[in-house]
Amino acid sequence: MGWIALAIVVAVLLVGVALFYNRFVSLRQQVRAAYSDVDVQLKRRHDLIPNLIETVKGYAAHERGVFDEVTRARTNAIAAGAEPPADRATAETALSGALKSLFAVAEAYPQLQAVQEFKDLSSNLTATEDTLQYARRYYNAQVRDYNTAIATFPGLVLAPLMGFTPYQFFEMEAPADRELPQVTFR
Repeated sequence: MGWIALAIVVAVLLVGVALFYNRFVSLRQQVRAAYSDVDVQLKRRHDLIPNLIETVKGYAAHERGVFDEVTRARTNAIAAGAEPPADRATAETALSGALKSLFAVAEAYPQLQAVQEFKDLSSNLTATEDTLQYARRYYNAQVRDYNTAIATFPGLVLAPLMGFTPYQFFEMEAPADRELPQVTFR
């Protein structure tokens, strides 16, 4: 009778470990899928920016510094695509700041505000920014759930043994984001 009880206990433990493993895998897949959504929106954002710059350039050709800053920030953001979320978020934060400067320049040209192409690009970029914000929130919620699962008992014990490690949040919030862009006209 002792062997049967021991076999039952071992079987229950194995089933429990398998269930936790499957839960960790499921949560990890949700994090990866959510990050893919963020990645798609960032690519869309990166693709819209050159068209927006070209449209504004036609009206504000003497604002070369702003265009160069946006182009440089976009290049850095694209290059950070393979980096961890924290590093990528830093590059995206710089791009957000450069875009604020570009829109500040555009506001100084009323005739540009009336151009349909500029309106369309601005609307598309605004919609993309909104979708990106939602995708980041969803990703961060998935990371929170996953990290909580591996940081609480029994995940705290089992996750490291199974090779599960925490993910980074995708945080773009920085003190510089709260500052208004400074635009100088020469």
